[in-house]
Amino acid sequence: MSFASLDLIDGLLRTLESIGYKTPTPVQKQAIPAILAGRDLLAAAQTGTGKTAAFALPLLQRLAMEGGQAAPNHIRCLVLVPTRELADQVYQSFHTYGFNLPLRSAVAYGGVPMEPQLAKLRKGVDVLVATPGRLLDLHRKGALEFTQLQALVLDEADRMLDLGFADDLDLLFAALPAVRQTLLFSATMPDTIRAMAKQLLREPLSVQASAPNTAAHTVRQMVFTTDKRHKPDLFLHLLRKQGWGQVLVFVKTRKGVEQLVGLLQGEGIAADSIHGDKPQLARIKALKRFKANAVQVLVATDVAARGLDIEALPLVVNFDLPTVAEDYVHRIGRTGRAGATGQAISLVCADEVELLRAVEKLTGAVLPRAEEAGFEADHRVPSTGTAVAQAVRGTTKPARSAAKPVNTAKPAKPAKPAPKQDDTPRPAGGFGGLKEDLPPKEKQRPRGPIYGARSGSPGAGTGGQRGRDGAAGGKVMVTATRGAKSTARAAGRAAAKTGGRGNKR
Repeated sequence: MSFASLDLIDGLLRTLESIGYKTPTPVQKQAIPAILAGRDLLAAAQTGTGKTAAFALPLLQRLAMEGGQAAPNHIRCLVLVPTRELADQVYQSFHTYGFNLPLRSAVAYGGVPMEPQLAKLRKGVDVLVATPGRLLDLHRKGALEFTQLQALVLDEADRMLDLGFADDLDLLFAALPAVRQTLLFSATMPDTIRAMAKQLLREPLSVQASAPNTAAHTVRQMVFTTDKRHKPDLFLHLLRKQGWGQVLVFVKTRKGVEQLVGLLQGEGIAADSIHGDKPQLARIKALKRFKANAVQVLVATDVAARGLDIEALPLVVNFDLPTVAEDYVHRIGRTGRAGATGQAISLVCADEVELLRAVEKLTGAVLPRAEEAGFEADHRVPSTGTAVAQAVRGTTKPARSAAKPVNTAKPAKPAKPAPKQDDTPRPAGGFGGLKEDLPPKEKQRPRGPIYGARSGSPGAGTGGQRGRDGAAGGKVMVTATRGAKSTARAAGRAAAKTGGRGNKR
């Protein structure tokens, strides 16, 4: 099947040919005809499978075919995204795809001056890509009206709830026209998103281009078990031993990101960071340097998990496992995009066994385990109970089966099921959450009473952060006395490091 068979107009087809798009992906084959027909859509697809083109191409065609233009301070199509990085990525896609069409597009998000955004809106905009917070600010200032709005896209809506945009979303939905086309795209479909879809979408077509909550089959996944204190040195060792080139690393906390970047820079490795405490211009600069290969290692929190589109990125490393299992899918989705091959490596310590179990349960796959000689874990990572971990062949030493722990944590209590939804309008604040991407001194709101943390997620609780700046939940304590063996391993680690930092931790 070609893009021409999807009834796209010549202006779009010329653009697709010029950028090398030849065959539509599964989600594009299903979504484009439905959107052209005016249907509401609920679409689930793996990240990196072409979701943006799936909604951008038909929406651009509908706007172009209808003619007319947006009045000053009005928009005709709104795309809501959770993060600034994703806003830039989606905006660039609309700008590229619509190159041969007489349409105006713009992007709006916080952390940068508002005046350039106001200047574009004064002329009227056909497509606006925005984050919820800045969009509300513009609307409150009277710089943005919705009376001409024809289409609304919610891209990665689950992440918007995770970041605490629930109240903002409720206010925005109340301000939008009731008659509109609404499209909801996401790589994961938790119950909270299905409840949102039930309220916002009218007889939607459901599209599932792949099994939900799974990584692309082209991504090779594995786990290195070690102790928490050995993770920095193990990462440096693997970086040098395996000759890693460009690496995207995810760390759970902002402080942890800066500590790892400082370590890498101290070892003469070009590294930079992206997280919520950094000014937006600094984040943009770090990403540009990484894409230009001026930076070898980019270290980020989950704020970047859904907004980074890096061509042919070979490797993603989870220095820490995410507190919310769904974020694992989005993290490793930065590699293996558009059919390319990739690798995802996770460094896991005993404290993270419950997080690992949640990831394996979500994805339905047992991650192969290995230990690197000289960096073995004194506190063994227990079996997740899902299956026997597979040994990894090669020079890397396979992880030994975990011994029965002396003190094991009590099994986590199952999360309360989400309350049954009805068709009555939701009051403002009905989704709850916390903003990861807030300025550091801004007061953070508690989770709402209806949709708090994801059900079944480790570390999910009521009224708290998702462990972004805290310790991992579900700890398992394993005691052991190793004596001379530990001393020998320490000596092995020192010998294994070339050009390293000696015994300094």
